Order: sequence, then C-alpha cells, then structure tokens
Amino acid sequence: MDIEKLLAFKHLSSTLHFGRTSQICNMTPSALTRTIQRIESEVGQKLFIRDNRSVSLTPAGKRFRVYAEETIKNWHSMKNDLTSDENILKGDISLFCSVTAVYGILPKLLKSFREQYPGVHINLQTGDAANALPKLQNGEADVTIAALPDRLPHQLKFIKIVETPLIFIAPAHYFEAVNYTDTSIDWKTTPMIMAEKGLGRRRLDNWFREREIQPNIYAQVAGNEAIIAMVSLGCGIGVIPELVLKKSPLQDQVKTLEVKPDLTSFTVGVCTSQKNMLNPIIQAFWDIADYEVNTNETSDTGNRIS
Repeated sequence: MDIEKLLAFKHLSSTLHFGRTSQICNMTPSALTRTIQRIESEVGQKLFIRDNRSVSLTPAGKRFRVYAEETIKNWHSMKNDLTSDENILKGDISLFCSVTAVYGILPKLLKSFREQYPGVHINLQTGDAANALPKLQNGEADVTIAALPDRLPHQLKFIKIVETPLIFIAPAHYFEAVNYTDTSIDWKTTPMIMAEKGLGRRRLDNWFREREIQPNIYAQVAGNEAIIAMVSLGCGIGVIPELVLKKSPLQDQVKTLEVKPDLTSFTVGVCTSQKNMLNPIIQAFWDIADYEVNTNETSDTGNRIS
C-alpha cells in the first residue's frame, strides 16, 4: 500500500478532522476523502464513521491504525538502514512547540542537528503549548518541546532544558483592570484571562481552589501569547510562564504582579516516546539535545539553552 496513503490515514486517525488533516498533508479535502475511500476499498472495510458533526474510527479502523503505524515505522527504519553504509541519516522528523520555544529553545538544537544531519528534513509545527504532549501521544509529532506534567506517562522520555516560574501579569497602562481590597487583589471583581486547558490552567485552578476563591473569568483563550495580548489591552490579568514573557514583543505592555504564595514553576524540556527512540533520526536528535543541555549545565556561565 502507498506509504503516502498510510501517512494521510494515520494523521486523520489522530485528528479525526478532514479539514485539518488535508491542510497538513497538502491535500484538498476531496482528495483526502478519495484517498480514504481507496484504502477502504483495498481493505474491504469501512475505517471511519463520518456525519455532519463528527468523525470516528470503526473497529476495523482502529485495527488498521496499528498496522499503519507499524508499517510507517518500518518504512522509515528501512530507509535509514539503506543509507547506514554511508553513515548519513536521511528522512524526516516532525517537531511541535510553541512560538516561544521556537525563539528561545529550538535555535541552538536545530543548528547543531542541521550541521550534523543535513539530509534530514525538519517539519516544524507551532501552536498552543498545551497541545504538545497530546500531539506526541497521538503520533502527530515525533518530538515536542513541552512542560513536564505532574506525572510523566511511563512511555514518554523527557530532557529538562529550563525551569521557569509561573507569574501573574497585569496591564502596564490600564490600572483599572486590577481591583484591590486594601492592599490585596479583589479576585471576585478583577477579570481573569485564563488558558482553555493545559498544565498552567490546572495549576491556576488548584491555586484558586486551595484558597476557596471563585475567580472572575473574563475570557478563556488558547496559548500564552493570547493571554499576554489580552492582558496588554486591559482586559484583565493572567498567568503565564516567565520565559514566555521574556520572549514576547508585548513584554513592555504588561507588568508582573507580586502574588503570594507562588504557583508551582514549569519545567520545560524535550519530549518523545519510548517507541520513537527506535528511529535513528529521533535518537540522533535526542543525543544532540542531551549533549547541548549537559554542556550548558556544566559551562562556566551555567546558562541554559536560550
């Protein structure tokens, strides 16, 4: 079966969204539909249930997904083996991270990787940091830059790059956005800009819950950059990793609030799955990331990758 068909099927089985998959795979939705229909014709079974509202895998589709993943993995391994005599890695690696990670973490890693393995094509996706681990677990990315969850799933591997505090921010020029009772923030009337999901949202929810505070939620948005943008416009206050603020073009439009006790910091690093380490390309990227991090840790300056 055509490997390109399997790649399209694998992506669709993860996203369950024809529009999103067709965009990533550089296909029109109608071409993707025809591709899936050809696969179903070859298999002799319906692989997806599709209606006007949702897409889901049939039992046959779930079994075929396992086959597709194994076939794609074996295909990449064979391609790498064929070039092993020349000691040259060729193929693809897909990375997912936030825009902040693109600016602050990836440059040195990618520079070293590209210098050593120019034959590897890098597919870079950016988006909400909260999607990093789900994309890895769904097979939509080989490697992600992610915040370490409270409990790391056993099938995942993680290299710590940097630890960054979670901070409260307020508008620098819209003082009325923050209401006070005496010297303390009045959480009932001060509007909050909060993330829709993710580790930062869970830690903020726990922070409020432990203090029996019902926050005044003004908006829930995707991505830390969106939180900074709305706070800078005077819509309310928010919580973001300090690293994101340092890399933001809007950092002068917001200010940090002194709120105690501190939220639990973020540990940010490179993440992949155990099974991905069987791929020589991912292993090579992992080795470079590990080397770069350890080199920075033991240098005289003690700086992390930045």
